[in-house]
Amino acid sequence: MQPATIKVFLVNGNPESLRTAEISNWTGKAVSAPRVELGDFLSRDELDRSGIYILVGFDPQTDKPALYVGEADSVIKRIKQHSNNDFWVNVVAFVSKDANLTKSHIKYLEGKLIEKAIEVDAAVVMNSVKSGTRLPESDAAEMSVFLGNIYQLLPILGISFFRTNQERTSISEEKVYCKIKDLVAVGKRSSTGFLVFSGSQAVLEHRPSAGSMRSKREELIKSGVLTRQGNHLVFVKDFEFGSPSTAGGVVRGGNTNGLTSWKNAEGKTLKDLEKL
Repeated sequence: MQPATIKVFLVNGNPESLRTAEISNWTGKAVSAPRVELGDFLSRDELDRSGIYILVGFDPQTDKPALYVGEADSVIKRIKQHSNNDFWVNVVAFVSKDANLTKSHIKYLEGKLIEKAIEVDAAVVMNSVKSGTRLPESDAAEMSVFLGNIYQLLPILGISFFRTNQERTSISEEKVYCKIKDLVAVGKRSSTGFLVFSGSQAVLEHRPSAGSMRSKREELIKSGVLTRQGNHLVFVKDFEFGSPSTAGGVVRGGNTNGLTSWKNAEGKTLKDLEKL
């Protein structure tokens, strides 16, 4: 992503309330609000035009984070139609300040956002079908820029379900390794926790003193993140933990100090690497 100057306006002075967000020299604009302020959201004049929107909440069957991506000729009219859907608690919409988003443009953006949300798999995607449309080469290039700006603004507006684990990690930060016996796990700090990469290995058995780490490991096995391979477990996909200690504990089968158990290729611990 390119460096950007972003202006966030707190309409009611509350950072969790109605907000608008813009990027310098960009024709787009974002408007975000919690559902309890839907009336204020729908009173925004700029939303009575074509755009895309994202509803965020929780899947009523699993209670997992959920989202719905939509497009509309009038965002206001379309959001009103979602009043009977009870899963969502927040809404964010993106429109063009110069009103130059066509139906093809917004369907293209909708399709790309749905594809990204499915790829990241951080929330249940409530859309029943995929969308999207083909654009002329020049229009597609323009909408790719628009989409990139949307991805920059979404985390600022509290929506992180469109960022892959790889995108959360620092490009410059080196990988670190957690070893036990002849098993090796590979990880890296991320902006929101600690990422363990697909293919990393973990011990098969829990330690007797595993405690809460036992339930965490069993949860990952049940969900399919960890699978048995011979005499050990393997991460079948990248997985982000809240801390290096939790990640190390899962790898080693019990409570572990992640700052000392994760080391770089030269043997320096994560603790040493993070000394200022």
